[in-house]
Amino acid sequence: MPGFWDDSERAQKVLRDKGRAERVVQEWGALRELVDDVETLIELSIELEDPDSLEEAGSQLDALEGGLKQLETRRLLSSEDDELDAILEINAGTGGTDAADFAEMLMRMYTRWAEDQGFSVEVLDVSSAEKAGIRSAAFAVRGAFAYGYLQAETGVHRLVRISPFDKDARRQTAFAGVRAYPEVDDTIEIDLNPSDIEMQTMRASGAGGQHVNTTDSAVRLKHVPTGTVVLCRAERSQHKNRDKAMKMLRAKLYQLELDKRLEAQAEINASQKKIDFGSQIRSYVMQPYQQVKDLRTEVVTTNVQGVFDGEITGFMEAWLAARAEDSAAEA
Repeated sequence: MPGFWDDSERAQKVLRDKGRAERVVQEWGALRELVDDVETLIELSIELEDPDSLEEAGSQLDALEGGLKQLETRRLLSSEDDELDAILEINAGTGGTDAADFAEMLMRMYTRWAEDQGFSVEVLDVSSAEKAGIRSAAFAVRGAFAYGYLQAETGVHRLVRISPFDKDARRQTAFAGVRAYPEVDDTIEIDLNPSDIEMQTMRASGAGGQHVNTTDSAVRLKHVPTGTVVLCRAERSQHKNRDKAMKMLRAKLYQLELDKRLEAQAEINASQKKIDFGSQIRSYVMQPYQQVKDLRTEVVTTNVQGVFDGEITGFMEAWLAARAEDSAAEA
């Protein structure tokens, strides 16, 4: 098309929309083929009185149901930002060592979930706690609709269990905060003036011995106008850490713009309340009973270990469905 690339920003948007539409067409085509296969197998089982064909048709029906459910979820992921990669931050809250351990459990949970989805995970920053667990972590999750799914996890998470760190084996409550940001690429314009960024370098902490980092490789960036701060120390190279920190900063600033655009700052602020009692979105109870409950959607499961092993898609899908209902009601 003559002049298509004259407006680069518009051209990139058209290509993204084209790619999204092509994926939907391909998914529908695959489901249509499944329907044809099931019909053929059922006809064969009747004509030939073949129970094996009927059994295979049943298996194909299960696959068809799963495909339809996945396509319905894709319909819920309709925002332009939903298809982006994500940056996930986890911070230990109230609860001392138990909270730090819980934060590390959540990091493992999201990593396992991402791997099950076929996504890649890149650790950007981890701050270990004194006794066990982590004080904070930031990592990128990259794959189709990673941010669309992970935005459902933003908020305060609560763990109730018999503390493995309490010599009297008492039940403890611990909290951790989770925040998802869309990882923006170069096709999305972010108004980022270099003079508005303050950079500090520091020595990255290590495990000791030969692993101690003897150079100031860790990078801390602060966007002065908004007060937004990011820290990256995952690499031994200061240059690499700065590049990753810039990606994190762009993601956070883009999220701020999304909040303004959607006029949802009050809701975002509510989800970022103090990481403490009364502000959680989901509870993970290990004692005196086994249960994980999302307090926003009322979705409940007793398979706590499965959840910590990454089986959390159901919680995400329920939140996305509730968001779609709320949007339809407002419209």
